Amino acid sequence: MGILTPEKYGGAGMDALAMSVAIEEIARYDGSLALTVASHNGLGSSHIRLFGSDAQKLKYLPKLATGEWLAAWGLTEPGSGSDAAGMKSTAVRRGEQWVLNGSKTFITQGTVGDVFVIMAMTSPERRQKGVTAFIVERGAKGFSQRAMHGKLGMRSSDTGELYLENVEVPDSQRLGEIAHGFIDTLQILDRGRITIGALAVGLGRGALEESTAYAQQRSAFGHPIAEFQAIRWMLADMKVEIDAARLLVHRAARMADSGRPFSKEASMAKLFASEAAMRACNKAIQIHGGYGYTREFPVERYLRDAKLCEIGEGTSEIQRTIIARQIIREG
Repeated sequence: MGILTPEKYGGAGMDALAMSVAIEEIARYDGSLALTVASHNGLGSSHIRLFGSDAQKLKYLPKLATGEWLAAWGLTEPGSGSDAAGMKSTAVRRGEQWVLNGSKTFITQGTVGDVFVIMAMTSPERRQKGVTAFIVERGAKGFSQRAMHGKLGMRSSDTGELYLENVEVPDSQRLGEIAHGFIDTLQILDRGRITIGALAVGLGRGALEESTAYAQQRSAFGHPIAEFQAIRWMLADMKVEIDAARLLVHRAARMADSGRPFSKEASMAKLFASEAAMRACNKAIQIHGGYGYTREFPVERYLRDAKLCEIGEGTSEIQRTIIARQIIREG
């Protein structure tokens, strides 16, 4: 739970590439657990790690690194997902206190989190340039959480709604500079896209490995179905795309670790990996036939979990927009 946290705060002090490898390995078997680890490390904890004051890092990172506390990140609202400028949550300063009002939705660790990074408008007239981040702790007066159920996938990853009704936090709980929250958020999202790409690779890999084993065990017309060309070609396509996705993810991670700009590469990795995972999981169910449509085998869960990767940390459409914009700038 402290992969990216510096060693002086009790973490492993590792880099984005190590994070990608770890998330892929976990997602191979459990997408929900991989999402929990990814969001804890990459969103809530990383926002404090990258932009927090020394006092904030000392207070929160040691317990977040051990998993004693779980971190959650509050950006999405009922009326604003990809369009952060549509945010309605506000923070009004009163002396040395800030008063927060609003709500957040689709928050990973929403009901089990202990430390919440909340984005709120401090200058609504400036739209996304008026967003500021704050740290809110579980149990704060006026702060409540509600679980969200009925999800298609990632069912053992906690998802909740957050409600802030005149929640008072001292200025010492402001995270980063005033009106700098959205700019900081973009950096968090770029890095988060690498880990979502890694998560997708893990799910796709799981679908491939399960399908390979099943195809060798299942017989039809007197032969293992792995001997049939149609099955072999599906396995081949899955392997090519999953390996290509991994290379894109690792390239983006290495660029991030070296300090080079990597926004376009992170979006490319996330876009390709998430869609490749969906294709692989669809093929996996086809290879399993009727059994793939049941809970007897894990491939139906992989498909349901993989769909989130095309939505979370920016939809596939947002990734294409980012990639195209940067291509035009570079051209």
